[in-house]
Amino acid sequence: MKLRSALLAATMMTLPLAAVHAQAIDGPYIAGGAGINFLQDQNPRLALPGGVVTTGHSQSGIGPAAVLSMGWGFGNGLRAEIEGNFRRNSTTTPNGGELKYGTMANVIYDFVGLPIVQPYFGVGAGYQWAIEQKPHGVGLGYTYAGPSSTRGAFAYQAILGMSYPIEAVPGLAVTSEYRFMGLAGSRSYGVNVTPAAGPIGHGALTPQKDFNHSILIGLRYAFGTAAPAAPAPMPVADMGAKTFLVFFDWDKYNLTARGAGIVRDAAAYSQGNRYTRIDVDGNTDTSGSPGYNQGLSERRARTVAQELVRDGVPQSAISMHAFGDTKLLVPTGPGVREPQNRRVEIVLR
Repeated sequence: MKLRSALLAATMMTLPLAAVHAQAIDGPYIAGGAGINFLQDQNPRLALPGGVVTTGHSQSGIGPAAVLSMGWGFGNGLRAEIEGNFRRNSTTTPNGGELKYGTMANVIYDFVGLPIVQPYFGVGAGYQWAIEQKPHGVGLGYTYAGPSSTRGAFAYQAILGMSYPIEAVPGLAVTSEYRFMGLAGSRSYGVNVTPAAGPIGHGALTPQKDFNHSILIGLRYAFGTAAPAAPAPMPVADMGAKTFLVFFDWDKYNLTARGAGIVRDAAAYSQGNRYTRIDVDGNTDTSGSPGYNQGLSERRARTVAQELVRDGVPQSAISMHAFGDTKLLVPTGPGVREPQNRRVEIVLR
């Protein structure tokens, strides 16, 4: 299998599969994936008795690969994670195989402003243990064989993938990705060398340029993800409605001290009056992309709704909506940071 074939397969796997709006991960998540690994052709070096060194050409078969990770999303597309991984490939010259396992720390960025699917890319670094499984072969008239042995090495990787949200299960997504992982430095494995005539000696087998190309399909679950906000209700004339406005800092969805006080006032007012429904409507200014603003307005509405529940409002009485930048309190053009538009409206009906 050639490298270009692996890259083509990775490209095909990143085609969209579903038409669901992707949200930024905000909080803890777990993920796992399994697939295939292609170990790029190598030129291993064999050091023979008497200082003779020969270089061969090693080819790899396709083998299994698996990754399990847990991490934290920061709500703005950026997330960090720790992963454990496993890869195995058979090899020729030397005949045998190579098994790798280890742990990596990754930083990943999700493109949250795009519809349907969520592309992402990342980089990582960590440590891998590589097991050369009973290497044996022939070189310059020598035959050699060694026991399975393990060596460690620092590793680095790049990640390119797509996630596809599952609408029926908020927080769950199918992932498809390509990973490139390289091992730094060189590793030597001891082998017993048998010449055509003469006593058995000892040599060293050193793999060169350990580059791995993996294609994985998996699942990811983000904890605490709310269902998408309901469609905005049709405007109706309601003279008995009472509205409270909660304002936010730019690109933030956490409550300020003033905002938390307004939420408490709204909760107390609702408990002292006969209101049957409370609408929580999230809004943003126009400084972000429409897709990003939609997600930000959802997070702001969810923050206020959760605070209302903590202040004693029944969850069943709250109806949450998100308008993004489509319902401006102060009309502006695109790309304008207008404080009055960064708000959640609490409407008691």
